[in-house]
Amino acid sequence: MDLIRIIVAVLLPPLGVFLQVGFGKHFWFNIILTLLGYIPGIVHAIYIIARD
Repeated sequence: MDLIRIIVAVLLPPLGVFLQVGFGKHFWFNIILTLLGYIPGIVHAIYIIARD
């Protein structure tokens, strides 16, 4: 399941974080990072998925 989440995180980072943690602080932080730059959003999403 983590592989699917990582693929989703590369395509749409906030969705990958949402699938991992739901609507929490990490989700909203990831939306901000994705709006500021797509790569920081991807890095954060993969970190959130990989740490659990």
